[in-house]
Amino acid sequence: MRADAKARARAEALRTEIARHRKRYYVDNDPEIADGEYDALEQELLKLESAYPELATSDSPSLRVGGEPAEGIDQFSHTIPMLSLDNAYSGDELREWEKRLIKRLGDSSPSYFVEPKVDGLSIAVHYRDGVLAIGATRGDGETGEDVTANVRTIRSIPLRLTRNIDHLEARGEVFFPRSAFEELNRRRGRTGEALFANPRNAAAGTLRLLDSKITAARRLDCVFYQMAQYDGVMPETHSAGLEILRELGLSTNPLNRSGLDLSEVLEYLDELAEKKAGLDYEIDGVVVKVDDLSHREHAGSTSKFPRWAVAYKYPAEQATTTVLRISVQVGRTGVLTPVAELAPVSLAGSTVSRATLHNQDEIDRKDIRAGDTVWVEKAGEIIPQVIKVNRDCRPKGTRKFTMPDRCPACGSPVVREEEEVAHRCTGQLICPAQRKQALLHYVSRKGMDVQGLGEALVDQLIESGMVRDVADLYSLSQEQLSGLPRMGETSAGNVLDQLEVSRSLSLHRLLFALGVRHVGERAAKVLASAIGSMTALAEAEVGTLEELDEIGPKTAAEVVLFFSREENRDLIARLAAAGVDPVEQVAATAASGSPFAGKTVVITGSLPGRTRHEARDLVESLGGRVSGSVSGKTDFVVAGEAAGSKRVKAEQLGITIISAEEFEAMIATTGGSGNT
Repeated sequence: MRADAKARARAEALRTEIARHRKRYYVDNDPEIADGEYDALEQELLKLESAYPELATSDSPSLRVGGEPAEGIDQFSHTIPMLSLDNAYSGDELREWEKRLIKRLGDSSPSYFVEPKVDGLSIAVHYRDGVLAIGATRGDGETGEDVTANVRTIRSIPLRLTRNIDHLEARGEVFFPRSAFEELNRRRGRTGEALFANPRNAAAGTLRLLDSKITAARRLDCVFYQMAQYDGVMPETHSAGLEILRELGLSTNPLNRSGLDLSEVLEYLDELAEKKAGLDYEIDGVVVKVDDLSHREHAGSTSKFPRWAVAYKYPAEQATTTVLRISVQVGRTGVLTPVAELAPVSLAGSTVSRATLHNQDEIDRKDIRAGDTVWVEKAGEIIPQVIKVNRDCRPKGTRKFTMPDRCPACGSPVVREEEEVAHRCTGQLICPAQRKQALLHYVSRKGMDVQGLGEALVDQLIESGMVRDVADLYSLSQEQLSGLPRMGETSAGNVLDQLEVSRSLSLHRLLFALGVRHVGERAAKVLASAIGSMTALAEAEVGTLEELDEIGPKTAAEVVLFFSREENRDLIARLAAAGVDPVEQVAATAASGSPFAGKTVVITGSLPGRTRHEARDLVESLGGRVSGSVSGKTDFVVAGEAAGSKRVKAEQLGITIISAEEFEAMIATTGGSGNT
């Protein structure tokens, strides 16, 4: 039976009424009706849609309750990177930040926008034709996870904007209100489930659930802090952009303030410090931003942080507890790290029972001993650390800690090299702790990206004797994997599929994944681009490597040392036999006349269809070098949409500027695909 005119008219009237009340509640903070009345309106619309499915729309309340569980989470590339923020921990550090900013801007009195730094999970939401189309997590800033189904269940995020916009990207923070978090933990306690440590962890886990019905039941919330992309006339200030978001139905924080100078910012910090304990959400500081968007363009960004914003962090909460013992962990490169095992103590929203002590010198400096009463805090409210010892409470008979002379994992000798603070196990591949960490590093996202091969499975593979090193991964069978606890046929097949994909990844990914000391992502790319193959790298001399841009003497020496060891040469040979022997594209492409070969390129602004990270990888695969700043050594600048100060500087220096369209045309001449 199809809906008659009366049912259609009532459904439309209900949608209009629900949208109006949703905005008054979540955006204007001025509700007209009680929660029960609002729920009754939604229920009436849901009943109409159930009776007449053709009445359901893209902003139906039925999307708020979640759908069928998903099979997995897809990746999502941010066209404009979601940068993290640099931190300041005092008024003096804020003043120093402002001095650097003013020097760059040439403006003695920038106007600031401030907002509470809600302790949650950053997301980007995209609206197409006014309807919520994508919700994605920040991830590493370049690539996040598509969590659209879960984002749709968050009632403070509108499914449809108050007016049609071709495309809008807004960024915000998803969080657990304290009241909702406490209620969730009460329910879990009653059913015997493990309690969440803090609201932030609970929010992050909830947003990534495959079953959106569970997410819907947990009542996450969201406030928006940035209009990133907008198919309209861009405002001149950040605060005006947030006002547009509010007009479109997106909630912002009512504690935001604009038009402040630094002295007023400092007053705001004190004001919020007094209020924050009474808020229904946790904050870990205050974000201070330049309000004027043209000033932001001139200030620019580093590779990690915008220069026009800083996160002020309130002094960390401290607690006292007892050091029960000092244990030693062994890392991927054999570094021994002492760890204080603590009597559990509540600190900054979670229970702390361990804290890194870094190295022997740090322990000696603070004179930390087993049995001591210590003050602990969370560095940046994340990593627990021991601040100092209360020597007045020290028991008699305590003994100074010294690092073991034998590895606690394998019994191999421990050495400390000159001019280094670290103690290292010399066991290398015979050390199970190093093997485990090496395997985890190899399969990590920035390494060979073998999804599904986590710590628990790696432990099982090592303990069962199936895997001793990374080359053994490629000889695993479906039968072996599916026979392990909690590994069925489907999971085993997925891991084997991921391993198969990893055989064809690029040389720089493999080089990084092998964990050569001092070789990070950037150094791996430089080495792969310049040398071209594992065989050539194995024969390279220190002097040759030192001549490469960005490769220092320590890195060069470690690369040569790595390939000089017989066990590593054997590992590389076994990987090659398993089909993992990539040759960097540059060896062939540069020789065939790539326009990027030997050139220094700067990429600025957003590029249609590619993230800047993807564009950088592509240029490097075609023989070019990508720099983060414009200088006299720059050959050309690729300028996408909203290109800022880098384009201006390129014009001043007379450097060739290439549009996004010209960039794509140059790539097309090489046959470059951008696969990494």
